[in-house]
Amino acid sequence: MKRDLVPVVVQQHVQEAIALRNTRSFLVRAPHVKLNQLRRLDDRLAAHLDGLDVAGEYGSKLVADALETPAPGEMFAATVRAIEGRNVAGLENSLALAQALPDSQAGLVSAFGWVSASSLRGITRALLEAPDAFRRRVGLAACALHGADPAASLTIALKDADAALRARAWRVVASLGRVDLLPDCINAMADADADCVFEAARAAVLLGDRREAVAALRTMALVSGRHRRHALSLVLKLLESTEVHAVLKTLSQNPADARLLIRGIGACGDLHYIPWLIQQMQDPKLARIAGEAFSLITGVDVARQNFERALAESPEAGASDDPEDDSVAMDEDHGLPWPDLEKIAAWWQTTRHRFVAGSRYFMGEPPSFAHCLAVLKEGYQRQRIAAAEWRCLLQPGTPLFNTAAPAWRQQRWLGITATAVEA
Repeated sequence: MKRDLVPVVVQQHVQEAIALRNTRSFLVRAPHVKLNQLRRLDDRLAAHLDGLDVAGEYGSKLVADALETPAPGEMFAATVRAIEGRNVAGLENSLALAQALPDSQAGLVSAFGWVSASSLRGITRALLEAPDAFRRRVGLAACALHGADPAASLTIALKDADAALRARAWRVVASLGRVDLLPDCINAMADADADCVFEAARAAVLLGDRREAVAALRTMALVSGRHRRHALSLVLKLLESTEVHAVLKTLSQNPADARLLIRGIGACGDLHYIPWLIQQMQDPKLARIAGEAFSLITGVDVARQNFERALAESPEAGASDDPEDDSVAMDEDHGLPWPDLEKIAAWWQTTRHRFVAGSRYFMGEPPSFAHCLAVLKEGYQRQRIAAAEWRCLLQPGTPLFNTAAPAWRQQRWLGITATAVEA
């Protein structure tokens, strides 16, 4: 141990890095967090990880010891240290634990997304060439998180016997905008594995298909399943208004689908449903999500425009219904403002003439590539996620912007994109 090392400080670096990573897993999907706020958390997380780096072997030992309880945060911290410290044994330990304990895998993958691409030289290639399907899946995820094309390793994975590897490969195809693989996406919708079918259909619509994949997603949106919510959000951005109405009418017949129905209205962007949305703001269980859907269509910021109200008591919080979310204990409405129905109704009455009936709206404007770029710069995380998908739908072949990447990396990408647009 270095003479000037303070063990209690190093231990604090470990604890804070774990806690901040776990907080971050919620914030990247949060409805009240913007990129600059994510940057502040990321800077704090980076500072604690730097502290562990300065602590050298002792810091690495403490994060390795934390893996006695290998939850996502512990896995993240240990894997970042192993990668950045070129600790082969430490990385092997992380990979072996994550393979044995699926609940920790989100932490492992997020570590590969956190570190710089230069830190992964040699590591990713070894993973892609590994005989084990799990390691190849991690290698594919690492490539996608950094916008790198795995080339031949990707096309091989698409035909692998392991369903989880195939599903990850289709997700990578979508992330990279590999339009050349669109015919393969459509063929893969005949896969026997439900996850593969969804990922292939999602990739196909992001790459430009407007027939088979749209029909497949429409079916998924109307039946119970882990991908239902995402399928609905995607397909309602693409269907014609009459078809949108038919889907929403089906959802409206089941009271248990009330939240899904509201999310669908926000995704479709149809002004016709605005009065109904405003009425849902009377129900404490639906008010905040209805306000979010209203904002997603009109671009109104309920909190900033002083359209919110105080509420003495909140309804009981529930877990997120997102199967990709490793923060399932958090109320999915946490952070959303409580909309004031009267203020919002008055605003809509005086402002609706600015909107063109029959047009689709996203954040106050008809969806466009430039507008989506603006939302990626200034919007809240859920809005930014939608903007990233809209860009791919508007210009198939566009790589899917990673709204969960370290904030400084996102800011650099956005700067490069803005310069390219201006040129």
